Amino acid sequence: MNVHTKSVHFSADAKLLAFIEKKLSKLDQFFDQIFTINVVLKLENSGQVKDKIAEVRIKIPGSVLYVKEISKSFEESVDAAAQVLKRQLLKYKERLRANH
Repeated sequence: MNVHTKSVHFSADAKLLAFIEKKLSKLDQFFDQIFTINVVLKLENSGQVKDKIAEVRIKIPGSVLYVKEISKSFEESVDAAAQVLKRQLLKYKERLRANH
């Protein structure tokens, strides 16, 4: 499983990249056939506060799972996205078992 991280209009530091890698690599224990994980980090300029956006796309056999989370820090966004992806992977796995 490969985790590719892209930051738009800023450069992410190594600590943030390591956090993302660590957090999303844990998804492998819920579904072991993950091909790639693509993460796009963006800054949203809305008024005074800059919101952090994390878009995560997971490629698995026969499907692509996508999550977009917005919060005050990239760590919170990635953490929330990982929780949603965990639920999506478990639901996808259940559907696979039901079909076979």
